[in-house]
Amino acid sequence: MLIYWPSSPEVGELVAAAMVATPVDLMATQVDSETLSFPTGATIFRRGQPADSIFGVRRGIVELISTAGDKLCCRPGELFSYEDIVWKDGVYRNDALARTPVELVRLDRLRFLNLLHNHPTMAVLLIGQQHERLREQRASGTCAY
Repeated sequence: MLIYWPSSPEVGELVAAAMVATPVDLMATQVDSETLSFPTGATIFRRGQPADSIFGVRRGIVELISTAGDKLCCRPGELFSYEDIVWKDGVYRNDALARTPVELVRLDRLRFLNLLHNHPTMAVLLIGQQHERLREQRASGTCAY
């Protein structure tokens, strides 16, 4: 439900923005979602394992490490491994490690695809997250063109 006060567009926009669920929030509402906790240094998954789930960070920092040694940190509100569940080889391409104590939401591939189908705005939110990450990388000089 969206609430909008025509006499005050700024207030209406703030209320509408506050009511938009994050991708992690949407994942957590799914019946088959699972909340997982890992201590600092724990392995969440290893490169080459079957990619059957997507993960959302509720709390903490998860580091993804590629075969080339490139590292990417995922922060609260961000999803990771969604690229792995859509590729044909069906395996995780990175190692995922808890760099701090983390709380994650896990959702299997089919449930995630159903969630995207039922909430197409989630795809827009994910694109927005990727856009923001690219802007950060460009600003820090860690992004190759």
